[in-house]
Amino acid sequence: MIHTVIFDMDGVIVDTEPVHHYAYQQHFKQLGIEVTPQMYASFTGGSTKNIYSRIKEHFNLEEEVDTLVQGKRTLFNAAFDNKEDLYLLDGVEELIKELHGKGMQLVLASSSANETINRIFKRFNLERYFTHKVSGEDFPNSKPHPALFLKAAQLSQTSVEHCVVIEDSTNGIKAAKAANIYCIGYDSVNSALQDYSLADEVISDFKTLSFDKIKNIMG
Repeated sequence: MIHTVIFDMDGVIVDTEPVHHYAYQQHFKQLGIEVTPQMYASFTGGSTKNIYSRIKEHFNLEEEVDTLVQGKRTLFNAAFDNKEDLYLLDGVEELIKELHGKGMQLVLASSSANETINRIFKRFNLERYFTHKVSGEDFPNSKPHPALFLKAAQLSQTSVEHCVVIEDSTNGIKAAKAANIYCIGYDSVNSALQDYSLADEVISDFKTLSFDKIKNIMG
């Protein structure tokens, strides 16, 4: 029986990828580098700090990683604050409310920075539904390393066999499975170049999930 649902954020609760993409591309132009679509796709699920560590090494950049991160974050925050057409993904708010209302513990585990997580939670009034929020910026290793999800399970005081992860990225699914947690892959129209083959099940519509279905998953 499942007691805790661990949600990824970007691509699962809200699609901020267009905002991230815009900020990254603007920053890449400022840096004078060209990141291929394949390399960019491989960033999905990684923390901004680890992404820029890879970029710094690959392009032999002189700037410090923290400086690069802040440059991109400034661009993201400006774009996020000015973007009016930003909504929760279809069906996810209803699922969150149902799970919370029936006593399921919800934990957020996102590669996004704490600042970004808090902006999303404030904008969409999500704080009341989640007992804990875990950010990838607090860990040395990004997904597919399992640390983020193991910490989420630890904070929830739930053993991994009684947890479920909902993820949309290849790296996130790998991280969930490395943590020995049952993983529901969310394959949406916003997903690109992601591999769902390791997920225990794959959905494309949150309306196919419910409290009863999730509760009775055998991890």
